[in-house]
Formats: sequence, structure tokens, C-alpha cells
Amino acid sequence: MSQSLNLENIRKDFKYLANKKQVIYLDNASTTQKPDVVLNALSDFYRYSNANVHRGAYHLSEVATAKYDQARQVAADFIHAKSSDEIVFVRGCTEAINLVASSFGQQLNAGDEVIISAMEHHANIVPWQMLSKAKGIKIRVINLTESGELDLPHYKSLLNKHTKLVSIAHISNVLGAINDVGLMIEWAHEVGAKFLVDAAQSPAHIQIDVQALDCDFLTFSAHKHYGPTGVGILYGKHSLLERMVPYQTGGSMITSVTYESSEFMSAPHKFEAGTPAYAEAYGMSQALIYLNELGINNIKQAEDDLMVYTLEKFKQSDDLILYGPKDNRIGVFSFLVKGVHAHDVATILDSQGVAIRAGHHCAMPLMHTLSVPALARASLGVYNTKSEIDQLFDGLKTVKKIFSNE
Repeated sequence: MSQSLNLENIRKDFKYLANKKQVIYLDNASTTQKPDVVLNALSDFYRYSNANVHRGAYHLSEVATAKYDQARQVAADFIHAKSSDEIVFVRGCTEAINLVASSFGQQLNAGDEVIISAMEHHANIVPWQMLSKAKGIKIRVINLTESGELDLPHYKSLLNKHTKLVSIAHISNVLGAINDVGLMIEWAHEVGAKFLVDAAQSPAHIQIDVQALDCDFLTFSAHKHYGPTGVGILYGKHSLLERMVPYQTGGSMITSVTYESSEFMSAPHKFEAGTPAYAEAYGMSQALIYLNELGINNIKQAEDDLMVYTLEKFKQSDDLILYGPKDNRIGVFSFLVKGVHAHDVATILDSQGVAIRAGHHCAMPLMHTLSVPALARASLGVYNTKSEIDQLFDGLKTVKKIFSNE
């Protein structure tokens, strides 16, 4: 059962928000602010537990290793994986998708097909283009509906015996649309294809259960979920990970090395060459624990309420064009002010103390589909308030006033 969050207490967890002079932060789809529990965990790790993991036969290294292994288990539990052996630590979603394209991609042949969609981030487009050039695979793209959702009948028509992998964003970082990946996974499996869920925008807003979804791969980055930068996870079914070759090679991922050959460890370790971001992984685990303590369903309810409030604000102005579906979405709002470039909107809002994003949002093909050069984007986090949304729209009134006088 969901419960109301104490927003005042939550905001106290974030030192950035305690400074009244700081801007109103509405760029959470890009990265989130970090609560004290995460910052303290990072600081304490480096101060009191810093040693390389899985290498030292001394107590300090054993302490660091235990915390690193604990972080892997926390991540596994957070997404309901069967085992921590299904969690590969990576730098983030970009590296995770490149890992799958490189390692799983070696099993693909010319003529095999990978399906993506028209709303994908560049990180879920370019790796497949590189694989296409290297191996001759074909990339198929799911169209969007007029409302900014995936065209599921079109998706189903693309599936065939040549489809080997479907790689789709769970939630669009531009449109905020929540895709029905459960149904899409079911259809992909019917033709024998594997499915990768790009959950970059998901776990801080929606409960993830990889076993219920039955996805083959799933990835998310820590920094979009109140954790540190430079770390994230790739979930993969262990049977699939075991059949994949290493993405990178070096120390920590081998069992033996001679000048002639090497033998690699089992998954997930064979994908984690070199010294990992062990402190950051531990910091990520504390962010996930923090989210669990708040309750993902509680967070979703609070953010849904604020999303509805924001949508009503957009409806009240004829000068604002909002992109994306009206419902089945999260609080990511990409928009235009009529007659004003998105960069100008963001610049003026910044002068009013409101931070939003402007540009193509690493989704240039989507911008082409929408026939726009760029969009302004405001995105919600667990700490945002109705008064901050009011200030956003007050700032947009200033934008319109400035340009109406030119």
C-alpha cells in the first residue's frame, strides 16, 4: 500500500536543496541530486575502507570487497534478479548497451535483425549501427503514433524469424512515455528473439522486476537514481552472460594467463576488467536502499500527483506545445514555447533561477521525427514541489513577455 511521502523531510536529505539561493532543479532526467546518505557513504568508503577489491589478502581489502559484493546483491534485489551473478557493474547504460552489442553481437550474422524504436537515445542507436557495419545486421525501427507512443501493431509486424534482439527504452527520456515492455518482450520471445530493456529513466520512478518481465537484459545508471556518476548495472540472464565473450580484457577477469592464451572467469566477473568503480558501486547501493526505504510506489504516487499538476499548467497556456502522451507517462515534459527557440527558453529560465534542459536530448532521430530542431525539457524528481512548478511557469511567462516585446 502506498503512503504519502514527507516532502519536507526528503528535501532535508539533499544539502543542495537546503541552500535557498540554489536554482530550482528540474533536470532530473539528465541526472539527479544526491542525498546525504550517498555522499556520506562515498566519503566514508574512501576515508575508512579504501583498498582494491578482490585482490588483497589483508583486512582492509576484505572490507572493501565485502562492501562491493554487498552492492551487487543490493542491485540484484532491487530489480528482483535471481542472483547477484546476473549483475554486471558498468559505467552506465551507454557502456552496458555497448557491451551487449559487442559481446552478444558476436553471435549475430549478416541478415540478422535488431529492432529499436524511433524514440531511442543515441546510446541505443549508435552501438547497433556499428554492429551493422561490422557484421551486416539489419536495424529495424518501430514507428511512433501521433500521441507519441510506440506503434505496437507496427512493432509486431517487424518481428520475424530473422529478429535476434529487440532493444527498447522502457521510458522515453524525451517524451516521458512508458512503453509496455512486458507485452513487447512476450512477442519478441515468440519469434525466438532476445530483449534488452534500456531502463535509464525507470527505477527511481517505477518498480522493476526482471523476472516478472522475463527480459533478457536490462540496464540502468546510478546517477539518474540519486546515486554517483560513473557506475551502473547490466542485468543479464546468467545463461546468456555465460555464452557471451568478454567485452574488455585485463586484470580481475581471468583465471589464468600465459603468453599463448588466457582463461576467463565466469559471469559477471569476466565482464569487469580492471579496477572497478568500487566506491561508486557502494554509493549506488546506498541510493537504491534509500529509494526502497521511501518506497518506489510511494515515490510514483507523489510524482504522478505532481505530474498531473504540471500537465494542467501546460493545458492552461496556448503558447506552449507539449510533446508526448497525455497519460501512461512519467514527469518528463519536453515542450516548445511558440516562436522561441528552446535554448533561449532555458537561458531565460536560468536567469529566473529555474534549471531545465534544452537541445536534442541525445535523440536526434526523434527530433527529426517530431520536425523540431530542439526541445526544452523539465523533468521531475522525488524532491520537487508544486511551488517549484509554479515558478517554472512564472518563468515561462517571462519568456513570452520578453519575446512579445521584440
